[in-house]
Amino acid sequence: MVSLSHIEVLLPELRAYALAVATNRDEAEDLVQDAVERTLRANSYPAKLDDLRPWMFRVIRNLNLDGLRKKRVRMEYSRSQRRLLVDLAQSTDHANDVLVRMTFQKLAAPMREVLFLVDVMGLKYSEAAEVMDVPHGTVMSRVSRARRALVVAMSSDGVGSEKDQNA
Repeated sequence: MVSLSHIEVLLPELRAYALAVATNRDEAEDLVQDAVERTLRANSYPAKLDDLRPWMFRVIRNLNLDGLRKKRVRMEYSRSQRRLLVDLAQSTDHANDVLVRMTFQKLAAPMREVLFLVDVMGLKYSEAAEVMDVPHGTVMSRVSRARRALVVAMSSDGVGSEKDQNA
């Protein structure tokens, strides 16, 4: 186990580094606390103080990067949710919205996935391709087939119009 005295010696340096990479003092304290906790729980760690110092700095750096990624994902999700709410608020045909959602749920899972990523979440084809781990062109063809299947499914339920069937 890591010697508590080693960590106590490093605390001022760890706090200073965390303050340099964090956006505020509270976040820096959280980074240091999480780094110390992870170090104390680690199965493998440097035994010498000179080796422990950079190791702890890396732990703080990685925790900070993980936190930044989480914030970015949450912000992107919030933006997409806001966009969906605005789209829903602007839509005046709520009955059709419900029917589209019900028909969407009847589609095969791969079709729902690609439509969700591109049409609902607003990802670019290249981004959806990366998420799905398929080529860009595959996403384009899957979106086309999924949209067509949605229109056909809505038409077969008596929901779509002739204009929709020709799209």
